[in-house]
Amino acid sequence: MDTGLFYYFEHASVVVQAVMLLLLLASILSWAIIVQRWFVLRRVRTLLQTFETMFWSGISFQQLYDDLTRKPAVLPEGLARIFTSGFSEWLRMQGKNAPTHTLLEAVQRAMRIAYTQELEQVEQHIPWLATIGSTSPYIGLLGTVCGIMTSFQALSTVQTGMTIGAVAPGISEALLTTALGLFAAIPAVIFYNRYCYHVDVLANVYYTFQEEFSRILYRQIHDEACS
Repeated sequence: MDTGLFYYFEHASVVVQAVMLLLLLASILSWAIIVQRWFVLRRVRTLLQTFETMFWSGISFQQLYDDLTRKPAVLPEGLARIFTSGFSEWLRMQGKNAPTHTLLEAVQRAMRIAYTQELEQVEQHIPWLATIGSTSPYIGLLGTVCGIMTSFQALSTVQTGMTIGAVAPGISEALLTTALGLFAAIPAVIFYNRYCYHVDVLANVYYTFQEEFSRILYRQIHDEACS
């Protein structure tokens, strides 16, 4: 007898078939998000390293800002966007001869807005992995319960000596849906935790840069005032 996946799906009840399809779709969605976010995080880390190399190379802030905004059609990303948002606000407020504390507050506010927007883009779709990882086992359990119910119903209609043959298909359905639920949940949970870790690292780097950039600007204002 053929006992492959398609055999069990074909002979399963409607509810179990729906559970199998739902778990299959959840697994496909999970892996699509995993692959897509992997490329996004890889790109963000590359841009971060490139910007940090430029920022600490000794180049002037004005020159760095001009280099990053040279192409209007290509907007800065990641840490570069936080820098350009803060420095553009710095240039705008300097033209108004604003007090030092007002100037720094405006720069920090602009950087916080860019910081929030950048993290939202990096975290996009990642919560779906948590949803898939937490719900897939329960969806698989629903299929398990339905398979067990099918097995007990089969027991009431068979003669003595044919019990195993009547119960086996329902038990197989139950085990299969459980396995599919775990197959969808385990990768989702693993990569959700991994990506959350990388997002937290990026958030700390972004936050530290904002503090350091604000201190550099403050020292620059202080030095100009003393001279």
